Formats: sequence, structure tokens, C-alpha cells
Amino acid sequence: AGRKDREPAVSGANRTTESQMLRSPIRLLPAGKDYIWGGRRLKDDFSKDLPLSPLAETWECSTHPDGPSRLAEHPEMTLHELLREHPEMLGSHPAKSMPEAVKNGELPVLIKFIDAASDLSVQVHPDDDYAREHENGQLGKSEMWYVVDAAPGTSLVYGFCHTMDAEKVREAVRKGELEKSLQHVPVQKDDVFFIPAGPVHAIGAGSLMVEVQESSNLTYRLYDYHRIGKDGKERPLHLEKALQVADLTAADSPRQPMRVLNYRPGFASEFLCRCRYFEVRRLILNTQRIRTMASFQTDDTSFHVLICTDGCGVLSCNRLSMPFFRGDTFFVPADSGRICIHGIATLLDVNC
Repeated sequence: AGRKDREPAVSGANRTTESQMLRSPIRLLPAGKDYIWGGRRLKDDFSKDLPLSPLAETWECSTHPDGPSRLAEHPEMTLHELLREHPEMLGSHPAKSMPEAVKNGELPVLIKFIDAASDLSVQVHPDDDYAREHENGQLGKSEMWYVVDAAPGTSLVYGFCHTMDAEKVREAVRKGELEKSLQHVPVQKDDVFFIPAGPVHAIGAGSLMVEVQESSNLTYRLYDYHRIGKDGKERPLHLEKALQVADLTAADSPRQPMRVLNYRPGFASEFLCRCRYFEVRRLILNTQRIRTMASFQTDDTSFHVLICTDGCGVLSCNRLSMPFFRGDTFFVPADSGRICIHGIATLLDVNC
């Protein structure tokens, strides 16, 4: 069933008051992007009811001005507006590491679904120092990809297979031969890749991913297969900026992190990624054979974002119960207390 056919997250007498909202999970409505490489899977697999075709990305949890997410119960309000009024919902750790941004209600992370029906551009992201100096004080971009699904034979680009220099890259781009120098890495469902600022990279066709990143929209295109944009022209490259920030040395092939499942009643969890900007763990939920809900405790150090990549269930907190489905995303304020979950589902849990 499409999103419009589902029951609301909280309805009738169970509708949240403002005080409950400030300490309870909030279902979010995403912003969408219709980049030319996108497909239909976000609509078909996740019931993303957005009037865009193709639908390449949904910015599930975002306070970025290029695509802020909204509150499902109060769609007239963005998450940014709520956090600007109540920055304490972000927690003490973000407030300490990014005080000005938190004061303004800005999340340190941006979380997306990505449907790559065709290859994304070969690109690179600047680090924070370069972005602050050259991009009007913006953040750079380090990111993590979690592969929700991948077609057979899918790969991604990560770095160069041999060391390059700026002139060799310019020449390869001019001749349309850059692909010969790029390292291609096979991709499978449930893989995890951390992409710091600096390495050249690209998501390959057939990938369905969750991306967790710094709250930034800075991308420098190095190569784009001479594709034509909506204006009838080749999409612009940012070659010289890319060469200023790209790592041109031969890259080691990225390895999958060691992952250890920790079992608790009703669910198992595993860390996928931990860096200076965020940490991500996967929750594998199955409470069909236990009498009590699975649960975990939040504290005042950080908000959490829960994004369901498969299955469905019920999320409960502070006497409120909210059904969730594949593709749903919840912002959980810091110090919300105990979060209880019931169902059969896989979720990613992001915090800072």
C-alpha cells in the first residue's frame, strides 16, 4: 500500500502534545531529488509518495536548506524549525562539538535513501577546512553507505587503481578515458563503506543505499560520462576544485569492517561505522516469539535517528505507540527515555 493508504503515525486521542513531542520519536517526511540517474525503487519499494520522476534521493532526516525534512504530524513545520526552537533535543555532545550550528537548530548529519538506476558521477568531496575557506563556511562531506540492496554485478568506484597527478587526470577527462584509471569494487547487500573527504568515488548502477553524511551538499564532479542534463547541455564538471581536494594516489581497496552481533531479548545489534561525525549501528528486530518488546535506553548525550530498511513494527515511547513500515524514518530527541520496539524489521540507528 502507498503511504497515503497507511494509518497515521499517531491518531485520534493519541495525538502528541508539544511536551510529549519534545521527548518522543517523531516520524519525518522526506524531501526528494529527481537527479537524472535515479529510478523508481524509492516509490515502489518504500512507498515514497513524492511527485518526482525519476526519484533519485529522499533526504529522510535533514535540516539542510537544500532539502529539509518535515514532521509527519505537523507537515507545515520543518525539522529545522523545531530544532531551532528546541536545540536541547539534539543533546549535549552535538552542542559541545558544534555549538553555533546546534543553537541554530542544525543537525550535524544528513541521512538519505539513494536509488541508483544508473551510475552516479565520479566525484569528490572537500574536507571541513577547505569548505570553510572556499565555500562560505560550509561543512565538508564525509559519508557512510549502507547497501540495502544491489543487483548482481553491481560495483562502486573508490579511488584510483594507480597513482595519478593533476595533469594526467585532466588529460584522461578530456579524452573520456578516466574510467580506465578508476578502482571498481564489487557491492553486495548489507555491505558498509566509509568514504571520507578526499577519495574519488561513485555509486554504481543497481545500488539501493542509505547514506549517512555530514550535513553538506558540496560535491565536485570529476567525470559524468558526457550525460545531458534537463537543460539539454552536458552537466557541468568542477574539475579544478576537485583536483584541489582529491587524493590522487593509488587507493587500497576498501575492506568490510569486522562486524559482531550483540544479542538481546528480541533483537541483535552491530556497529557499522564510527567516526568523528556520527556512529551507526544496525538493529535486527524479531519479537514474534517473546512476550515483551525489545528496548534500548536513550540519554542526554545525543539524539538518535531510526530508519527502517526492511519489515515493519511498532515503536513505543512515553505512552505513545507509532507503527512503522519499510522506509520510515524517526527522529528521536535526546533523553527520550526507553524506546520499545515490536515487530520483524531491520533498522539503522544513527547518533552523534
